[in-house]
Amino acid sequence: MSKLKVYVKNDQNAVKIPVGIRLLIRRCCQAVLTTENFGKDAEVSVTFVSNQEIRNLNKTYRNKDAETDVLSFPLTSEDGTQEKNAETGAIMLGDVVISLEMAVKQAQMFGHSLEREVGFLTVHSMLHLLGYDHETSPLEDRIMREKEESVLEKLGISRDATFITKETR
Repeated sequence: MSKLKVYVKNDQNAVKIPVGIRLLIRRCCQAVLTTENFGKDAEVSVTFVSNQEIRNLNKTYRNKDAETDVLSFPLTSEDGTQEKNAETGAIMLGDVVISLEMAVKQAQMFGHSLEREVGFLTVHSMLHLLGYDHETSPLEDRIMREKEESVLEKLGISRDATFITKETR
């Protein structure tokens, strides 16, 4: 079985990192690679940042002066091939940057748990790192959304299972 190294870093202090969120991120990353039959050793970096920092990154790299929930930065060589860690031979997939402030806001807005939101954002970004892009066409958007929900369902954090109801509050 292939190995996955997930580096999780917290570069914000607006939101306390919930217990278990790092394990959830690792499980989400592994589930995407398994579902996509990636089959190679891999590395990915996930960083939590503030709304201001993600806005700065969004402006710098996407020319969008607005806060967003997550950004994905695939790591590929100039010729389009995936880069390898010289020491381990693992494929370096790239970086995921998540605004925990935005994740909290969206979880409340959609009426589900923060874990569901962070899981969704992680799965979404992992698919971007593997080359999926929901912004290219309605079909690609649909394909990506179905893959996201399929992975989250396998992890037990599907849309249906994670909505907060009055009974659970």
